[in-house]
Amino acid sequence: GTGSSILSSLQDLFLLSKSKVEKQLQIISVLQWVLTFLIMGVACTLILMYILCTDCWAIAALYLAWLVFDWNTPKKGGRRSQWVRNWAIWRYFRDYFPIRLVKTHNLLTTRNYIFGYHPHGIMGLGAFCNFSTEATGVSQKFPGIRPYLATLAGNFRMPILRDYLMSGGICPVNRDSIDYILSKNGSGNAIIIVVGGAAESLNCTPGKNSVTLKNRKGFVKLALRHG
Repeated sequence: GTGSSILSSLQDLFLLSKSKVEKQLQIISVLQWVLTFLIMGVACTLILMYILCTDCWAIAALYLAWLVFDWNTPKKGGRRSQWVRNWAIWRYFRDYFPIRLVKTHNLLTTRNYIFGYHPHGIMGLGAFCNFSTEATGVSQKFPGIRPYLATLAGNFRMPILRDYLMSGGICPVNRDSIDYILSKNGSGNAIIIVVGGAAESLNCTPGKNSVTLKNRKGFVKLALRHG
């Protein structure tokens, strides 16, 4: 009787604690991504400038030399890392909302694709989780398809941040980058474009999804051009 009651109480306490820990990890996972999006580029730029003024200036100089050499890599499909895409933190990120990827059609690996994504939201959290991580199993649901989430080209001018974005399979949303991936990077590529862009990100009303599409049909022209 008493022993069973104590054991039951301990089990309840353990489950409660585990639930709380998971919730905290979910919050931390989202917070780190938001902070990365907002301050990582600027912070790394300032740190790099500071290091240039110290005795360790050679480290910063070497990175800047590498940056010049590697400048066009984002336009050529980037440098994705399956290790980064499979980080456990993305599963907590997924569960916070939660986010799901629902497959409704098979995709041929012998072709390339452009996906139009909406709504943008403030930071495109759903697009990032589904296509720049493996948290929702995009590679398992669409085997042989390499997703490339397209975002502002200015993000790839920031030191360190550019490498972090590329590791998730993120590329600049400009014509040169899209043309390269669709025509010179083999087949099985899928570029995800949030068609509403920054204009749509500010058009947020609870319970209502609005897509900004007028005068934003360039992605259709690219799709036609590349078949």
